[in-house]
Amino acid sequence: MDGVEERPIGIDELLERVRAGYTRIEPRAAYEAAQRGDALLVDIRYAALRDRDGLIPGALVVERNELEWRLDPQGSHRAPEATSHDLRVVVICNEGYASSLAIESLRRLGLHRATDLVGGFQAWRAEGLPVTAAESGVEARQA
Repeated sequence: MDGVEERPIGIDELLERVRAGYTRIEPRAAYEAAQRGDALLVDIRYAALRDRDGLIPGALVVERNELEWRLDPQGSHRAPEATSHDLRVVVICNEGYASSLAIESLRRLGLHRATDLVGGFQAWRAEGLPVTAAESGVEARQA
């Protein structure tokens, strides 16, 4: 310890600092990137929210507590989609807060193109982008 104490910061300041380090993506742009095959959408919402609100077709579902293990291209527990550190990952939570914090961790793992969805799943749905019911969400992939 160097004897210099940092003052504690609140969550709003932490989010601001984290988000200053990368460019977030809007729902329509994320949808278009995924359609072109230029982005992997990763849904980190917990099961109750997915059950209540539905799934984004084609999104990889990864519980937040498994995210780093599933997306680390060098990891022994990686998802098949986690092919390189150059992968463009778009992390989606419910409203776009938890996903921002997750991005900092993914970037520390070397996923330099990782970003998150502004407004999260709720913004995706409000934009009128595709959503399937959770029970019929066979198009979503679980890691």
